[in-house]
Amino acid sequence: MAVPAQAYWGVHTARALENFRVSGVPVSVHPHLVRALAQVKHAAALANGEIGVLQPHKVRAIAAACRAVAEGRHHEQFCVDVVQGGAGTSTNMNANEVIANLALEHLGHARGSYEHLDPLDDVNRCQSTNDAYPTALRLAISAALSELSTELGMLAAEFAAKGAEFAHVVKVGRTQLQDAVPMTLGREFTAFAVTLAEDVSRIGETLPLLAETNLGATAIGTGIAAEPGYAEAVVRHLRALTGLDVTPAADLVEATSDTGVFLLVSGVLKRAAVKLSKVCSDLRLLASGPRAGLAEINLPPRQAGSSVMPGKVNPVIPEMVNQIAFATAGADVAVTMAADNGQLQLNAFEPLIGHLLLQHIVWLTHGCSALRTLCVAGITANAEQLSRGAAGAVGAVTALAPRIGHEAAAEVARQASRTGAEVVDVVVERGLLDRATALRLMAAAAG
Repeated sequence: MAVPAQAYWGVHTARALENFRVSGVPVSVHPHLVRALAQVKHAAALANGEIGVLQPHKVRAIAAACRAVAEGRHHEQFCVDVVQGGAGTSTNMNANEVIANLALEHLGHARGSYEHLDPLDDVNRCQSTNDAYPTALRLAISAALSELSTELGMLAAEFAAKGAEFAHVVKVGRTQLQDAVPMTLGREFTAFAVTLAEDVSRIGETLPLLAETNLGATAIGTGIAAEPGYAEAVVRHLRALTGLDVTPAADLVEATSDTGVFLLVSGVLKRAAVKLSKVCSDLRLLASGPRAGLAEINLPPRQAGSSVMPGKVNPVIPEMVNQIAFATAGADVAVTMAADNGQLQLNAFEPLIGHLLLQHIVWLTHGCSALRTLCVAGITANAEQLSRGAAGAVGAVTALAPRIGHEAAAEVARQASRTGAEVVDVVVERGLLDRATALRLMAAAAG
C-alpha cells in the first residue's frame, strides 16, 4: 500500500485507517495513552539492550524516539481510530511504526528503510500487543485519574470554603422535597464537600491496582517470543521511566485475559459521576426561581438563557456536569459488556474499554474544573429568603419535642400549619416554653 511521504506511520497503520472508519476520533485524542505507549516501548528497548538482544545503537535510537513522543511531539501521527478490531493491534502497530521511523531518522536513514531498524523485529521485540497495549492503557488511565483526583479534591475544597462562608446562615432542610428541620446552609455545602472528597479516596485506591503489568506475557501469557530475563528487566525499566511502583502480575495468563481493574475504575467513575450529578441537581433546585422557585442561593450568571425570554439566566454549568455524569454512567454499561465478552485468553474489546474510560475521566476532570471556577466559587446566599423559610418552618418544632413531648409538638405543628403562625409563637402561646428557651433550642438544632 502507498503511504504518504510525510507520514511516520507505515503500512499496518494504513490498513487500519482503511478498515476502521468508525468514530473519526484518532488515538491521539488520548495523549496519556500515546505517552504511555512510548514509555512501554522505551522500557522494552532498554530491557532488550540489557539482555543483549538489541544492538546498542538501536536502543539509543528507539529511546530517543520514545522520549520525543513522551514529551508530546508527533502525537498527530497516532491516527488509527479509537474503535478498532484486533484487541489494540492497530494502535500497537501505529506506535511501532512511528517510533521506528523516528528512530531511523535519528540514525540518519530514510523513513521506511526497515532493513536498518524494524518496527516489529526491533521496536516490538519481546512484546505482543496483548501485553504492551494493556500495560499502556493502565499507565494512561492512572495518569488521567491522578489529574481527576486533583480537580475533584479542589472542587471539594471549594465547597468546604463555601460551607465555612455560610456557617451561620440558617435555613430549613428538606426530605422528600418537603420541609424538614432547621439546618445551616454551611452544613449543606460542607456535606457536598465531604461526599466529593470521599471519591478522591476511592480513586486513590485504584491506582496501585493499575500499576500491575503483564509485560513479558506476550501473546497469551506463556511468554512465547520473550527472551530470558526480559520480563524482570522491562518492569524495572518501566518503573524507573514512569516513577510508578509498577509490579509484575502474579499469573501472566490470568493477567492477559483479565479486565477486572478496568471494571473497578469504571465503577469508581460512575460513583463519582452520580454523586457529582446529585450535587449539581441540588444546586439547580436551590437556585430555582428567581421569583417563583426556592431561590435560596444565587449561581453566578454565565450567559443569556433564552433566545426569546429577555433576562432569563439558566444554570448552564451544573447542567453541563449533569450531562457528563449521564454519559459516564452509560459508558459503564458498555465497559461492563466489553469486559464480559472477552473470551478465553484475551479480551478483544480493550480498545473500547480504554477509550471510554479515558474519555470520561477527561470529561469529569474538565467538568469539575468548570464547576469549581465558573459556578461554586461565585455562589451567594439569599439570606433573607432563607431566614423567612426557617422562621416559618413547621419542622422546627422537632427541636423542641424532647422538652415538650412528641404529642404536644405535633399539636403545635398542626396549629402552625393551620394558622400560618410561627412555631415559637404557638409554643409560647400554649405555655409550653418561654421564648428565649425555645429560640435557643431551635438555634442549637440548626447547627
